[in-house]
Amino acid sequence: MENIYDTLAKLLRSDERFVSTEGDLLRNAVCETANNMDENLLHLLLSNNITREHFFRKVDDILIFDKILFGWVINNKEFLPDSYTRFKNKIGLADDNGNLLATSGNVELVFPYKDCILEGGQTKEDQKRSEVFYNEMFAPREIDRLLYPKTLVNAKCYAANVDDQGSISFTITKAKELQQSNNLIVRGNNLLVLSSIEKVFANKVQCIYIDPPYNTGSDSFGYNDAFNHSSWLTFMKNRLVIAKRLLKSSGILFISVDDHESAYIKVLCDEIFGRENFLSTIAYERSGVSGLGQGGSFLVNTHESIICFAKDKNVTNTEDLSGEYPFGYEEMKRYNKVLLSAGESEEIDRFEASATHEDVIIRKHANYSIQTISLKQFDSRRAEIEEQYLQNFDKIYRNTSVQAENEFQNKILDYCGDGLYSAEYTVSRGRNKGKKIIAYYYNKQVFAWLKDSADIVDSQIVKTNKLSDFWNHGSIPKADLANEGGVKLRRGKKPENLLKRLFSIATKEGDLILDFFLGSGTSVAVAHKMNRRYIGIEQLDYGDNDAITRLQHVICGEQSGISKKVNWKGGGSFVYCELAQLNQKYVDLIRNVNSDDQLLTIWNKMEKTGFISYKVKPSEIDAHIDDFKALSLDNKKKFLMEVLDKNMLYVNLCDIDDEEFCISDEDKAFNKSFYGEV
Repeated sequence: MENIYDTLAKLLRSDERFVSTEGDLLRNAVCETANNMDENLLHLLLSNNITREHFFRKVDDILIFDKILFGWVINNKEFLPDSYTRFKNKIGLADDNGNLLATSGNVELVFPYKDCILEGGQTKEDQKRSEVFYNEMFAPREIDRLLYPKTLVNAKCYAANVDDQGSISFTITKAKELQQSNNLIVRGNNLLVLSSIEKVFANKVQCIYIDPPYNTGSDSFGYNDAFNHSSWLTFMKNRLVIAKRLLKSSGILFISVDDHESAYIKVLCDEIFGRENFLSTIAYERSGVSGLGQGGSFLVNTHESIICFAKDKNVTNTEDLSGEYPFGYEEMKRYNKVLLSAGESEEIDRFEASATHEDVIIRKHANYSIQTISLKQFDSRRAEIEEQYLQNFDKIYRNTSVQAENEFQNKILDYCGDGLYSAEYTVSRGRNKGKKIIAYYYNKQVFAWLKDSADIVDSQIVKTNKLSDFWNHGSIPKADLANEGGVKLRRGKKPENLLKRLFSIATKEGDLILDFFLGSGTSVAVAHKMNRRYIGIEQLDYGDNDAITRLQHVICGEQSGISKKVNWKGGGSFVYCELAQLNQKYVDLIRNVNSDDQLLTIWNKMEKTGFISYKVKPSEIDAHIDDFKALSLDNKKKFLMEVLDKNMLYVNLCDIDDEEFCISDEDKAFNKSFYGEV
C-alpha cells in the first residue's frame, strides 16, 4: 500500500513549481508555499483522500490545515532520503534572513534611483544633497491586486510626416489602437507594466536588453544606485521571472552589469533560466585604460559585463556573429600585398575531391603582378595609405600557412611550387558550400583575402572577424556619446553601436525587442533604425533628455550613432501611453513637498480616499496627530509612504469602468484594443 510519503511526493510533482529542471522535488519551495497558505497547494492536498485526511482536521465542519504536521512530513528524512538532494535544494542565493530567493514570493516594488522616486536633480552636484527614497519589500501575504493588469491612459501616436519638399517631421495624434504602430513606450513602474503587458506579449519577444541600476553606491551617475544587496537581487528576480515568460522559446536575454553584481545576477539567472541556457558573459571595454575617471584602487576598471541567456538554448538561433573592428596599422602590416594581375595560367594537373567527387583543377601562373603597399612614414602618409587600401580593396591579401591537419589544402600544395598557383574547386562546407571558387597560392602559402574578413563602411575599411566574448574599446565607436540621439546623459549611457551589435546577434528585421530599464532610450532608438519592433518601459521622466524626445529625433532622421551605417533617413512611428495613476499621485505629491503643512493636507486627502494600508487605522493617526507633527519632514514623508496601499498605486484594468477613476471613453477604447477585452 502506498504510504503518505510516496503519495505526497507524487502529488507535489504534479505542480511544476516544486520540481527542479533535474526532476528533483524542491523541499524549500514546498515549505515556503505551505507557510504562505498557498491556495493552489491547499487545493492540491485536498484533492487526494490520503493527504486530505492526513493534513486537515475538521472543526465545526470547517477543514483546518495542519501546517506544522505538513512541515514535519516534508522535512522528514523518509520523504527525501537522498541527502545530496536535500543538501542541493538548500543551495542558492538567499536574502538577509537566509530565505532562498528562488522560492521566495517577496516583491521589491521600486529601486533607487532608476525605477523609483527621485528627490533632487540629475547632476552629480545635485546628488550631494541628502536624498530621500521610498522602497518597500512586500511579503506574499501583503500582495493581493498589485500585479493585476493596469489601465493605460493618455495614449498618443508619434508618426512621421513628410512634406512636399521631402522634409520629415513628426505628428502627434490620439492613439486609438496599438495597431497604428508596431512600437510601444509605456510610462510607469516597470514591474507593474511587465505584469500588465504579459497578457498581450507572452512568448512574443525575441530579445530583451536591460541596463539596470548597478548597485554600486556611487554618486558618479545621474542617479545614485546604492541599495541593499539582497533587496537588489529580489528586485531583479521579480522582473526577470516575468521577462522569461515574455520571451519566445528562441529568445535571448542581455543584461548589462558591472563587477558589483555580475556574479550574483549570473547565479540568479541560472536559477530562473537554468544553467543549461547560459550563453556567454561578454566583457565590454567601455573605455581605454588611459581614460579619465577609471576607478579601482587595485586595478583600473575599464569594462562592464553583458550576461547572455537563452530561454531555450536548444532552439535559439543567432543571426550575425561577425564583429566590426578598426582596420589600423597592425592589420595593415598583415594585409599589405596586392595581386594587381594573375597573368596567364595553364593547367598542370587535376584530381577528384573526396568530399564533392568533383575535379580540382590546378593551374600555374606566369607574368603575374604582385605589389606591396608601403607603410613607411605611416603617420604623415596615413590618408594616402588608406586611399590605396580603399582603391585596391578587392585585391589585397596576406599569405598564410596551411594547417597540417587540413588534408585537402595540403594535397593542393603538393602540386604547387614557388611562384603563383591557383586551384579551382567546389567548396564542400561553410558559408560558401556548393560554390565554385578559385583559391590562390604563392610560394606554397594560401591567399587570405582582406575582402573576406572586412567591409567598407562610411568610406572606411572595418574588419569583420567572428565575435569573441571580449569587445574591446576600439571596436565599439563612441564618438560624441554624451550627445548621441540628441539627448544628454553623460554617464551610464550605452553607445548605439553596442546595441546594434547585440541586436544583430539576436534578431532579424521585424523581431520584437523589450527594454524595461529604458533610460534615455538607446535601445529603442537603435531598434527603430534597424527596423525592429520594440517595447520600452520607464518610470522617470527625463524631460528634454527622455526617450520620447530621442525617438522624435529618430523619426525626423537624426544622423548620430548608427544612422549612417544603416542608411537611416527617418520615418516610422510609435505609441506612447501611461499607467493610470491612483496612489501613485500621492507618491509624487509626497516626493515634491517641502513643508509640514503640505504633508498634513496630503494626509487629509489620503484619508478620504480609503486607499490606505490595511495595517493602518486612520482614527489612531488622527488621535496622535501631535506625535506625527513632531516628526522630521523626511520621517513624515516616509511614514505617509508606508501608509499608502501599494496594491493601489495604479488603476487596475478590472476597475476601468468605475466612475470614481474617471477613465475617458478614448482611454477605454485604447485599452480594449490593447488587451483585446476590458
